[in-house]
Amino acid sequence: MSFSERLQEIRTGFEQPFWIANLSEIFERLSYYGAFASLALYLQEKLNFSTEQTGTLTGIFGGMVWFLAIFGGAAADRLGFRRALSVAYLIGSIGAPWLAPVRNVVPIGLFVGFILILPALGISLVKPCVVGTTARASKENVRSIGYSIYYTLVNIGGALGPLCAGWAHRHMGVENVYRLAAISVFAMFFVVLFFFREPRKPGDAPPPSIAIVARNFCTVVGNYRLVLPVIGIALLLRVAMLFFPFTVPWWIWLGLLSLVLAGISRFMWFLVLFTGYWIVFWQQYISLPGYIHGYINSDASVETVLVTDGLTVICLTLLVNLLTRKIPAFQAVILGTLITSVSWLILAFRPTVWGAVLSLFVLAMGEIIQSPRYYEYISRLAPPGQQGTYMGFAFLPIGIGSLIGGWFGGTLMHHFGEVLHQPERVWWCVTAVGVVTAAMLWIYDKIVGTASASPAQ
Repeated sequence: MSFSERLQEIRTGFEQPFWIANLSEIFERLSYYGAFASLALYLQEKLNFSTEQTGTLTGIFGGMVWFLAIFGGAAADRLGFRRALSVAYLIGSIGAPWLAPVRNVVPIGLFVGFILILPALGISLVKPCVVGTTARASKENVRSIGYSIYYTLVNIGGALGPLCAGWAHRHMGVENVYRLAAISVFAMFFVVLFFFREPRKPGDAPPPSIAIVARNFCTVVGNYRLVLPVIGIALLLRVAMLFFPFTVPWWIWLGLLSLVLAGISRFMWFLVLFTGYWIVFWQQYISLPGYIHGYINSDASVETVLVTDGLTVICLTLLVNLLTRKIPAFQAVILGTLITSVSWLILAFRPTVWGAVLSLFVLAMGEIIQSPRYYEYISRLAPPGQQGTYMGFAFLPIGIGSLIGGWFGGTLMHHFGEVLHQPERVWWCVTAVGVVTAAMLWIYDKIVGTASASPAQ
């Protein structure tokens, strides 16, 4: 197929809702990554949280955004993508720091935790809607390209977010980063309200009832009567530990994990294993900012360094997608996980600002290889009318990875940086997590067989 024919195929392969949803995603990502890029420094340097508290709170912000997406996806199937997107952008826009007067009444840790969770409710609806629209508003022959376009546009927002945050941080103060983020999201509420139309095709079934949505949700989970309460208990314990002086013995955490793993489906096993990738990935926002300021250069612009990932994805996603399109989707996920993991060794050997930039460049290459194929793999598993639910679950590893990664990164930075004064060892531990994840995914592929695995199994 010639270039002009391929271009025509792309022009005719996507419906208008595809472009409107993905355009709004640019601004949603700009808001999210702008706030995320400045969050660790704001918590540690302005609000005087410890290294461990900073890691945990940063992880909670990222984790709740993605964890709540599993419920946002089910809600999107029931409400329809247009209504769900409108509600999402309206909720996300009220996450601005308009509750500042409450700081004098509420303990600072509890206050910050609440403010971080509030915009997560909106974002958790956005992601399943946009990815589900990409699946529903694109033809089969260009769907893989559609996910590459989606991921490229996501990273345009991901690159612009830290740049805008860095400018606002330097010229207006770090508090105004969050005001700009709220304005960006609120503008998308009106874009969706006036221009987005529900993507429907002839023969589409009517929106499922609440009972059917709940049944689909439970089918994906597995033994939901066991899994969901255990996950809820674990989350409540982890949040309570932030605000009250107690610890939970390791054997309780191990017992809760064992109960979850015993009850989940094969598809959920894959998502749990893939969590390791995101533990590795999120360290660029959780551990890297403090590492650069504490051990490399206290005057370096962390937000500018963090642009590397998004900028690389913008420039190279379509090219890498063309070069790797013949690799089966699941194998591409494994390859991308391995490349992202070893990227941190560059920073371990070269602890400089440019070493950090090169690490993020290689990390982004792994991300480019796996992410579009990951969404493609899961979209092919989703039955008709359940794209929102399945795409919501697709974000579960990202959320769990952020929650665990926040605690993990904060603990590593405290132990190796503040106690042992050997901070470079942090990146060896992070790499080890990723390499083990790639190995476990390979074993999963051999045992389960991704070609025959289905969510119901």
